[in-house]
Amino acid sequence: MSELNPTQLALAAHLREHSVKTGDFVLKSGKRSSWFIDSKQTVCRPEAMVLVAHALLDLVPPEATAIGGLTMGADPVAFVTAGIAATEGRLLKAFSVRKETKDHGAGGRIAGALEPGDKVVITEDTVTRGTSLLEAAHVAQEFGCEVVLLTAVVDRGGTVAAMAAAEGLAFSAVLTAPDLGFAYEGGS
Repeated sequence: MSELNPTQLALAAHLREHSVKTGDFVLKSGKRSSWFIDSKQTVCRPEAMVLVAHALLDLVPPEATAIGGLTMGADPVAFVTAGIAATEGRLLKAFSVRKETKDHGAGGRIAGALEPGDKVVITEDTVTRGTSLLEAAHVAQEFGCEVVLLTAVVDRGGTVAAMAAAEGLAFSAVLTAPDLGFAYEGGS
């Protein structure tokens, strides 16, 4: 368990109360786990939104101009963070990466306020393996953006940083599985 600041401590308590479930679960990877986290139960509650945004903003590099990621996991995190940032005079655009290319309108996989040249933070509510983060990062790069950070509210796998580093990307999570009282699940 790392040394947590007051915002992280409050967020961890909220996650344990509203988002963490114990039992027997099958994860997206097909692995079994004794715990599961539905972090949207925290990131979508009004009393926790400000905590999420402030915790994320502590990680966002000053040069970042936009925040987003693969829809659904990234949407509430990115949008609330950009909104809270604006109230503090920090202008971050928010965007979503669609799971599939849109075949009508302007098309593409990017939805929201993103322009080529933006310096982006790719976010997610919870990561185990980090594949959604990397997929969104690749889409943003193909769009002409520079990815300055991959981040998540919770890192339950403990392997994302190494995978990101292998692609020359930085990763930092607000909280880790050990911060919530659990062992890492591993990223395989």
